Order: sequence, then structure tokens, then C-alpha cells
Amino acid sequence: MKTDVLIVGAGAAGLMCAIAAGRRGRRVLVVDHANKVGKKILMSGGGRCNFTNLGAGPANYLSANPHFAKSALARYTPADFVALVEQHRIAYHEKELGQLFCDDSSKQIVRMLLDECAAAGVRIETQCSVERVRKTDEGFAVLTAHGEVHAESLVVASGGLSIPSMGASGFGYELARQFGHTVLPLRAALVPLTLSGKHQEHYQDLAGVALPVAEARVGKRGFRAGLLFTHRGISGPAILQISSYWQPGDDLRLDLAPDAGLGAWLLAQRAARPAAELKNVLADALPKRLAQRLCEQWFPSRPMRQYRDAELHEIGRQLHDWPIVASGTEGYRTAEVTLGGVDTDGLSSSTMQSKLVPGLYFIGEVVDVTGWLGGYNFQWAWASGHAAGEVA
Repeated sequence: MKTDVLIVGAGAAGLMCAIAAGRRGRRVLVVDHANKVGKKILMSGGGRCNFTNLGAGPANYLSANPHFAKSALARYTPADFVALVEQHRIAYHEKELGQLFCDDSSKQIVRMLLDECAAAGVRIETQCSVERVRKTDEGFAVLTAHGEVHAESLVVASGGLSIPSMGASGFGYELARQFGHTVLPLRAALVPLTLSGKHQEHYQDLAGVALPVAEARVGKRGFRAGLLFTHRGISGPAILQISSYWQPGDDLRLDLAPDAGLGAWLLAQRAARPAAELKNVLADALPKRLAQRLCEQWFPSRPMRQYRDAELHEIGRQLHDWPIVASGTEGYRTAEVTLGGVDTDGLSSSTMQSKLVPGLYFIGEVVDVTGWLGGYNFQWAWASGHAAGEVA
């Protein structure tokens, strides 16, 4: 079979690329080894798909080359995708911090993409794995489970290693290496952190305790959002965000009440409730079980009148700069994305085309561009897919 553009991967980036290429009159075939398209779209945002972030810009992405994402993001913006959503009359809302979600279901985003593909004449084949790729004079010969396909352009949109239960694989990285590209070190990102030994013992029976707002910090990078204690460690948006910056051995700090000013608050509480015990006072500022655990392990609890000013200030300071020793992450099993990937030095930032192999493109998560939590990775998928689809 012959086609102009063969896209490997029917996720967010692959489908957007297919739409852009198909609209140009290119014959486009999308293949995916999964049994249905857009699996990560369907599961994202609790089934409502956090499909973009209104504030998405280069500063919200991690990459060995922080400038690489600028071109694609500037040429296909959140407003462009929102316009497509509105054209399909999909109701949506802003949850917080620019995060846009479907009012109803993430299935609507997949349906929209499939309808756009159909309108552009795109063919999609699922349960179609790629077994071998070779370069030819005319482009590429790709042996798939459904036969050999000859294509002028080959677009790799196969995603990362995150959530292997949904079919994630290292195919894109292997193909990149086959054609001489460097693949930068890979690791799970946007992922819960685990504790071990006595660090886990201190917290493990707090599983389910949540802080509506905490700040997690590594070095100068911090994120303020919800935090959740789990049976194995800590999770919640603040932790998922900082996990992209944390490496084993890094000093991780938590501000357990970033909006409170606990030192001055404790002094005021001593004046108002001199007979109250510290653990009961802290339970007004923190979840009760956490307050009790802190007093069992670190702050001997006694009536407030027995604490000097300096002691209360120090307790407040520690709660705003609480050290927690993580041992690792939950890994790709629960990670939302894969950090690292195909080195951007080998790609054109405006087209996503390989600088080594004409006609070969890499888009989406397989590339060394990783967004923050909150719709940023979808925006990279739309932008990089569109950039390649405009030229492939």
C-alpha cells in the first residue's frame, strides 16, 4: 500500500498531525497497536480531559533545550484548540489556573478529532503494530501487522513509557536510535513519590489525609497545590508537579500551610487558649491526624502556656519548611508522562522533522519536551502535531 504520510500512534499528537496533513490534501494513514484511539485522552482529567491550559508557554515545559518548544507553541496556541472545541459545540469550563476541561466527557474530544480526521480523508487502523521500518529512495517502507506500507513521510507519535497497562512502549525511542538520533535519559514524571524505612513508618497510617493547599519545593522550584498522603508515600498535584524536578537524593521541602504564617498564629493561639494542648491547636490549621502525628514524632505536645515565644516561632518555621525524604517514585505504572526522549538537537523546532533523515518526524511525548500538570502536555501534543502536519 502507498500513502503520502504514515503516522505511528493515534493519540493526541498523531491525530492532530493527521488532521493538519489531511487538510492539505495529503493521503494520510494512522496506525496504532492499541485496540482504540486516544486512550490517554479518554482517561485524562478523571474522564473529562484537561485538554489545554490557557497559560501554556515555553516556561511550563522541561527540556534539555528550553527554547525548542517556542516555535510550535507560538504557531498553534490554546486559543486555536479552544476554537476547534467550540466549533464542535463541546461545552467546557476552566477549573483552576487556566486548566480547561470538558463539562461532559473526554469522549467528546476523541470524537471531535475522529470527525476532523474523517473530514480530511484520513485513514486510521487500530490493532496494527509496526514490525520494521527501513528507508527507501522514495521515503519509507514500513512493515505493519496489516502489511507493508510505503510512505513519503513517516511521523512518530508513539508516546512515552507512561502507563504501560494502556499499551505504552519504547517503540519511538528505538526507531529514533535506529536512524541515528540521540535519546536523552528517560524517567517517570508527574508521578507520586514513595517513602521507605522509618520515613514511611512515620506517615504510612496517614494514608488518605489530604492538605487542600501545600507547597512542595526542590531548590528554587516550588509548586503550590493539593497534597495527599498515600500508603506508599505522598501524592497530589503539588507532588506530581515537583516530581518532574526531583531526583533521588534531592532535598525535598514542604510548606504545610503556605497561606497561614504559623509562628504568629501560634502566639495568638497561646494568648487565646493558654490551656489548650499544641496538638489540638495545630488541628485547627492542619488535618487532625497529621497534627497528632507531628506532635507524637517531633513536637512534644503540652499546654500552650508552657511554650516560649521562640519555641512557637521555631515550630511555625519548621512547618513552613518541613523536610521529607523520598526514596523514589511510583514509576511508569502511574506516571502521567515520560521525562526525556528524542533529543531536540536532532529536530527542526518549526517542523519537528529530523535533521538526519528527510521525511522523518517526531512529535508529542516521544520528544524531549515535558509539560507541567494541568493541560500543558496536551497543548504540546496539539502544537507539535500541527507543526509536523503542516509540512509532512
